[in-house]
Amino acid sequence: MSESPVNSEPEKEPKTFTAGTSASDDSHDPEAADHGILVKSNPLARELKGRHMQMIAIGGAIGAGLFVGSGSALQTGGPGSLVLGYIIIGSMLLCTVQALGELAVLFPVNGAFFTYITRFVDPSLGFAVGWDYAISWLTVLPFELTAAGITIQFWRADLNIGIWIAVFLFVLCIIQIFGVRGYGEVEFILSTIKIMGCAGFIILAIVIDVGGVGNQGYLGAKYWHDPGAFANGFKGFCSVFVVAAFAFGGTELVGLAAAEAANPRKSLPTATKQVFWRITFFYVLSLFLLGLIVPYTNENLLNSTGANSKFSPFVIAINLAGIKALPSIFNVIITISVISVANSCTFGSTRTMQALAERGMAPSFLAVVDKHGRPIWGVVIQLAFGLLAFIGEAKQASTVFNWLLSLSGLSYFFVWGGICLAHIRFRAAWKAQGHVKAELPYEAIFGVAGSWYGFLLNIICMIATFYTALYPVGGSPNVSAFFQTYLAGPIIIALFVGWKLYSRHWSWYVPALEMDITSGRRSLDLDPEDMPPKKTWRNAPMRVVHALF
Repeated sequence: MSESPVNSEPEKEPKTFTAGTSASDDSHDPEAADHGILVKSNPLARELKGRHMQMIAIGGAIGAGLFVGSGSALQTGGPGSLVLGYIIIGSMLLCTVQALGELAVLFPVNGAFFTYITRFVDPSLGFAVGWDYAISWLTVLPFELTAAGITIQFWRADLNIGIWIAVFLFVLCIIQIFGVRGYGEVEFILSTIKIMGCAGFIILAIVIDVGGVGNQGYLGAKYWHDPGAFANGFKGFCSVFVVAAFAFGGTELVGLAAAEAANPRKSLPTATKQVFWRITFFYVLSLFLLGLIVPYTNENLLNSTGANSKFSPFVIAINLAGIKALPSIFNVIITISVISVANSCTFGSTRTMQALAERGMAPSFLAVVDKHGRPIWGVVIQLAFGLLAFIGEAKQASTVFNWLLSLSGLSYFFVWGGICLAHIRFRAAWKAQGHVKAELPYEAIFGVAGSWYGFLLNIICMIATFYTALYPVGGSPNVSAFFQTYLAGPIIIALFVGWKLYSRHWSWYVPALEMDITSGRRSLDLDPEDMPPKKTWRNAPMRVVHALF
C-alpha cells in the first residue's frame, strides 16, 4: 500500500478482513484501498434509492426538537427570536449541506464528513468530531426511546413507561435485521407522515390566526405586540441557538448515507436541494405561524422540554383554539417523529464508528461489516445503549438524561463547522493539484463563500451558547448548568489533544499539495456538451433559483 498523505508514517498492513473496501466507487478498482484505511471489511450495502435519500433529507430529522423543544425557545426568546434564530441556523445549515453534497457526490465514502475532516483538515480533528458525533447518537437513543414512551402516556398514563421502552427497542431491533434498506423504508414512511403533519399544521395555524376556528377571533400579529416579539433581550435571543441546533440535528445524515446510496451522483444533489424546503416550510414558516397563535407567556410552555407532548407548543396551539380531537392526532405525529429519530440514531452512530475503526481510530472489531452490508458490532453497541432508557424508572431519571444529552447538545456545531472547513480545504487542494471546478460532478450552490459563512456562523453560535451557558436566562452562573450545556466542548478538546499525543502527528492541517483527493473519487470524465456555461454575476441569481428548484 502507498504512503498516506494524512499520516507521515507508512500504513500498517490490513488486518484479517479481506473483502474490498467500501471506499471504492464506480470508476476505481473495487479492491483499491482508500488512503488511511487500516482495517479492510466487506462493503456497506448500497440499497438506498432516490426516494429514500429525498425523505431522509427533507423529513428525517424532524422530531421532538421541533415539535416539543421549540416551546422552550419560544418561552425564553419570544416569537421574534424564535423565527430569527431558526432562520440563522437554517441558513448556516443550508450552506453546510450544500458543501457536504459536493463532497459526498465526489467521494461517496464511509463516514462521510468524518472522513472528509480527517483527509482534508486534520486527522486529530476528524477523530475528535467523529467520536463526539458517534457518542451523541449513542446517548440520544435512550432519550428518544423514553420520549416515545412519554408520548404514549398522553393516552395511557396508568401504564408503566418501561413497557413502551421495551416495545420500541424491540421494533428497532427488528428494523436492523433488514439493514440499510430497512432504515430507508422506515424513514420514507415515517418522514412522509411527518411532512403531512407539518403541512396540516401550517394550514390549521393560518385558519386559527384569521379566526376561522375557535372563539379567539382574529389574532393576526396580536401576540407580537402583546406580550411582544422578544423576551429576555439579547440573552433570550442567544438561547434559541442550542434549541434550534438540536431541532436541525440529523440533517447531515444525508451525506453519511452517500456510501450506501445506489446512485449517489443522481440522488444526492436532489436530496440536498430538498433541505431548502424543509428549512423554509417545516421549520421557519410553521414556527412563525406558531408564534402568531401562542403567546410566549403561556404557562404550559415552561414544561416544553424533553418530550412531554402534552406541553408541545403545537398541541398547546390546538388546545387554545378549542379543537377536541386534533391534540390526540398530533400526538400520534409526535410519537412517529420520535421513533423516526430513534431509527436515525442506529444509522448515524454505527456508520461513524465503522468508519473510525477502518482508519484505526476505534477498536478493529467495529469495522466488521457482515455479508448483508451491516456494521454488525456497531449495531449491537447502539442497541445496548438503548437499554439505558430504562433509567427512566429511577427517581433521578431527569438528572441522568440531562447529563447524557449534554454530550450531544453542542456537537452539531462542531460537525457542521468541520464540514464547512473540510470543503474550504478541499477546494484549496483541488485547485493546487491542477483541477478546475468544471470537473466537479456537483458544485455547492454558494461555493467556498457559503462554507466560510457557515464556518464563521458556527463559531459565533458556539460563542453565543457559551454566553447563555455561563449566564443562563433567569438564573445566575452555575457550574452544573454550564457543563450540562457546554460539556461537548471540553470533550472535543480532550479527544483532539488525546489523538495528537497518541498519533504524534503534530502538524495542524494537511497541506493542500499532500491532500488525498483521489481515493474513493468518482469518475471525472466529462462530455463537452455537459460542461456548465461560464458563470458570471449576471446569471448568478438564476443559477441559485435553478439549483434550488
